Amino acid sequence: MDWDKLRIFHEVARAGSFSRAAENLGLTQSTLSRHIAALEQDLKTPLFHRHARGVVLTEAGEMLFRATHEMEHQLATARTRLMDAREKPSGPLRITTTVGLGTIWLTPRLAEFIRLYPDIQTSLLLYDEELDLSRREADIAIRLRQPVQPDLIQRKLFTVHYHIYAAPTYIQEHGFPRSVEELDNHRIISFGPAPGYLAALNWLQYVGRPQERPREPVMTVNNVYGLTRATETGIGIAALPDYIIGPDTRLVQIDLKGVAMPQFDTYLVYPEELRNSKRIKVFRDFIVSEARGWKF
Repeated sequence: MDWDKLRIFHEVARAGSFSRAAENLGLTQSTLSRHIAALEQDLKTPLFHRHARGVVLTEAGEMLFRATHEMEHQLATARTRLMDAREKPSGPLRITTTVGLGTIWLTPRLAEFIRLYPDIQTSLLLYDEELDLSRREADIAIRLRQPVQPDLIQRKLFTVHYHIYAAPTYIQEHGFPRSVEELDNHRIISFGPAPGYLAALNWLQYVGRPQERPREPVMTVNNVYGLTRATETGIGIAALPDYIIGPDTRLVQIDLKGVAMPQFDTYLVYPEELRNSKRIKVFRDFIVSEARGWKF
């Protein structure tokens, strides 16, 4: 089987459509279609079911996709080892973390890392959904929970603490909640839709209420930076991470007596197979140094 055809097949299967795969590969849809048709002819079996919204793998396509995924994984591993055999750390390094932590805390620190290691091509992938490191969707991650996969190396960095915040304009209009019960009379902005491991961020909806009858938020925002900006405009109150609250903020912290707010232990995580990667080692040491002594 021709590797170029397999590479194109793998991208179409991963993208779920010819148009997205063509865009990702920088090819035309007609070129992709010809390659896939030729591969199906070589194998004497259809690999995709075509429909209006894209393509779905056939049973044979699923089998081939598992094989090409393993091939891609092995090639990526070989590429990493070849690059790390050089004297200086070099090559691509894909770092992933959440939108909020990556935007506010990590991004400003990467300038120094890039200055120290100019031969490393740094990519920052910001998603609140976790990328699969075992499938090499990224090389290294900073996660707001301890991983459970046995093949991942992990190191705790720090604990992210959350508090309730409101704008002065909101407090002037709606007052200052001092107890859990008083939250029923306030406008809540929630994080959503939240991945399961971040569900605690919507603590304001559930604290002091039956699980089946949470408080209804006046608004939901799907990343923490947008949640902060909405709070600053006076729309409502929100639970925000301390790292996003700068010294010049006008937001007011609200403390409810005897109530513990959510917190997340943050871990640096990477696959066991990258343990000896020079790029991973230098980034690990850099981030551990940056995180040392920080309290959020």
